[in-house]
Amino acid sequence: MELVIAIFIGLLFACGVYLILRRSIVKVILGIFVLSNATNLIIFLAGGIRSEQIPFIAEGEQTLDPALINDPVAQVLVLKAIVIGLGIAAYILALKYRYFQVTGTHDLDLLKNTDQR
Repeated sequence: MELVIAIFIGLLFACGVYLILRRSIVKVILGIFVLSNATNLIIFLAGGIRSEQIPFIAEGEQTLDPALINDPVAQVLVLKAIVIGLGIAAYILALKYRYFQVTGTHDLDLLKNTDQR
């Protein structure tokens, strides 16, 4: 299962880099979003994927074998990264909206013409 997810993460990184290298600012923004999701999946995969046992200690037991449960730290980091990513996404989209109001285009090559006022 980890191999399939690792291949999917590689494809997400490739798509994200491809989108970032495009000339349209909308595609660059989408590329940043895809790269952040791929990074979140890497962190999640680093915590381990185990489904043998739920991470609750049953009544009457003292401890649970730590080799059978997932690492919760990676899951918490991914949740925090998702929240921060949503905030950054809102900010970037607001900047893109203002950029389009000023320049009237989505093409990044036309950005160098905005310096002359």
